[in-house]
Amino acid sequence: MPELPEVETVRRGLAPHLIGQRLLGARVREPRLRWPVPDDLDERVAGRRVEALARRGKYLIMTLDRGHLILHLGMSGSLRLTPDSAPAEKHDHLDLLLADAWILRYRDPRRFGAVLWSEAPDRHPLIAGLGIEPLGDDFDGDWLYQASRNLRAPVKSWLMDAHVVVGIGNIYANEALFHAGIHPLLPAGKLTRPRCRRLASAIRDTLTRAIAAGGSTLRDFVDSHGQPGYFQQTYYVYGRAGENCRLCGSTIRSTRLGNRTTSFCPACQKK
Repeated sequence: MPELPEVETVRRGLAPHLIGQRLLGARVREPRLRWPVPDDLDERVAGRRVEALARRGKYLIMTLDRGHLILHLGMSGSLRLTPDSAPAEKHDHLDLLLADAWILRYRDPRRFGAVLWSEAPDRHPLIAGLGIEPLGDDFDGDWLYQASRNLRAPVKSWLMDAHVVVGIGNIYANEALFHAGIHPLLPAGKLTRPRCRRLASAIRDTLTRAIAAGGSTLRDFVDSHGQPGYFQQTYYVYGRAGENCRLCGSTIRSTRLGNRTTSFCPACQKK
């Protein structure tokens, strides 16, 4: 599933080409996504100018001169700029029509994504309950320390809760905890203030490096130009169980936590 770095990569790739454009309409071939595409989407977007393209967690928010589109890539979705003359393939479910015979095409083989309309996205049920942005100004070690007091949940599970912090999926939680030297099973409430500061820094650094690498490609992800991400080539623990730690040479181990594979170095990461 595309996580924060992948969604931010898509946003950055699309924004220069979309902002200022006027949508000519929408062509919906398959409205049955995770939530139904609005029946009147073509009518709502036709003639509307794209004012901004933002990200909130794993959601893209396209702000028009009236109303907003909430776009979610689900597990296998992609958004690509392509000529309108390009034939639609089996899983190309929706096109936003642009000037000069170009389109923004939404593709989603598993149909777990969404294209929704909202007058007030901050109050939309999918957005309203989201937690703090890990790349925002308010996210730091002091915030982590205060928010984690008296919690018994493992720190990795806590970080992956989108109601707490948005966009830290399994890959990036594993990697950030490694770089902070924190065992993923440590109860969040036992984090000291210095460890919280290291963790906040590691989260920011991990996400920033992933964005610079175009995200991670596991199976389906490609960016807005059809290119894969390359951050997976720099993993320290994720997907490396049984291999040697890049720092100390110990064997990377894995366990299951919340039905997700959790990888760590027992020597570098302490409880």
